[in-house]
Amino acid sequence: MRATYRLKERQRIIMTGVTVCFGTVNSIKALWEIRIKKNKEELNKEKEQREKTAVGKLKGAWEDRITLAKLKEKIVTEDGRVILRIENEEWKTLPAALVQLSQIQEWQIHRTGLQKIPRFISSFQSLIVLDLSRNTITEIPKEIGKLTRLRELLVSYNRLNCIPEELCSCECLERLELAMNRDLDELPQQLSNLKKLHHLDLSMNQFSTIPECVVNLPALEWLDMGGNKMESLPDDIHRMEKLHTLWLQRNYLEYLPDNISRMHNLDTLVLSKNKLRDIPSLMEGMTNLRFVNFRDNPLTYDVTLPDLKEDVAEEENDREMFGKEFMHHYIHEARKRGSQTYTSVINVTLEGLIEEVA
Repeated sequence: MRATYRLKERQRIIMTGVTVCFGTVNSIKALWEIRIKKNKEELNKEKEQREKTAVGKLKGAWEDRITLAKLKEKIVTEDGRVILRIENEEWKTLPAALVQLSQIQEWQIHRTGLQKIPRFISSFQSLIVLDLSRNTITEIPKEIGKLTRLRELLVSYNRLNCIPEELCSCECLERLELAMNRDLDELPQQLSNLKKLHHLDLSMNQFSTIPECVVNLPALEWLDMGGNKMESLPDDIHRMEKLHTLWLQRNYLEYLPDNISRMHNLDTLVLSKNKLRDIPSLMEGMTNLRFVNFRDNPLTYDVTLPDLKEDVAEEENDREMFGKEFMHHYIHEARKRGSQTYTSVINVTLEGLIEEVA
């Protein structure tokens, strides 16, 4: 009886061990199957990702080819110069594929909604003219300084509010147009390093005076500062020795510095629509001045010019009404009236002294 009980107990223990062993094997098998399944899923995901990436690259390459072909249609050659010309089409950004056309010497991109100049602009080492007028560009990248052959930078009618000092590395720059950028009110001092710059348009911005760096430009011949917020001109304006054309219309100038008379090469001076009260008498000696305009200024004296010959065209008559002849007559009249005023003051003073003595 006891032997039978022991036998059964031994059998139960053996069966329990077998059950435990079997359960452990099943758990390990289940874990292994889960791991294998997960590994397969990861491999499938990686495969799908590679396929997507390959398709994306293929699609991107195909799109680049299409874009490049489209850009090539915009390239023309004029006078031996390779020009990229895009107008009245939407190109808010320029594709990187454009770098493959780095032989281009001139960009003419107008009214495209272009928002920024790409940083890969530095790849266009043959670029001579960069004309991006009438877009929505908000900044000029510092990479612009690497264009050492650039002669003209035209970015008028955009949304610039600052100019990078790196532009001063464009040592061949001759023409710079920044008109109508609205918030632009200063320039980097280093701009005076542009030794070849002779044409500068800063009209319709927010400048309160002619920047010092502009006065220091050694080769400047043509300057437009019209339509700004200028109330005065720098006293050392005569340092712009080579300047022959100066546009200052539609500002708030109340007087002109005497040194303006020392600008011996100046032949065109436009001062219409300011707040000038007088004309410096020293300007009478500006013999090189061919055209000047004082129209729409609240000058102190009313001056009437002598009648012109009947055979002079009406538009020529109108132009001269506030021009060079007007300037000379005004200075003469101011001098005469000033002398009369001075004489009147002396007479009044003398009369007062005589009365006191009497």
